[in-house]
Amino acid sequence: MKQWLIAAMAGCAAMGVQAETLTVEMNKVNDQGIASAVGTVKIETTDQGLVFRPDLSGLNAGAHGFHVHANGSCQPAEKDGKPAAAVAAGGHWDPKNAGKHGEPWGEGHMGDLPVLVVDAEGKANQPVLAPRLKSLGDLKGHALMVHEGGDNYSDEPKPLGGGGARVACGVIE
Repeated sequence: MKQWLIAAMAGCAAMGVQAETLTVEMNKVNDQGIASAVGTVKIETTDQGLVFRPDLSGLNAGAHGFHVHANGSCQPAEKDGKPAAAVAAGGHWDPKNAGKHGEPWGEGHMGDLPVLVVDAEGKANQPVLAPRLKSLGDLKGHALMVHEGGDNYSDEPKPLGGGGARVACGVIE
């Protein structure tokens, strides 16, 4: 995490400033529906943007695409003629109609977040900063998604960063 963000958060804590926070319950998902709980992601406001603080376990090690999706659902839906995990969440949240996947600090979808890193024990607890996101209220009614693969912040060579299947999801309320 960048040193300036750590310093800003420490300063707020020292002054007794309480950041506004949302907690999202995250669950594994498959083509049959919502499966077991994997933990939570707390989202809080800072002067630098929204910080996503995962406390997740039971995921495959490595980098995973991490995004806010358009719809507040983690249910399966039909994709290419067969049921697929959490497809009811729709695509990446794109209120400005960028129409492209991009860097969390760039000009792509507003729902494009930094990758989620899962350690060798299957745990993710490293916070990520989404500098373009400023308001928790804007996220309510959307889904927070963890994808099977990583994210190269581009639509090339594979669409939407190449994250692939949806493996964990939570509704932001």
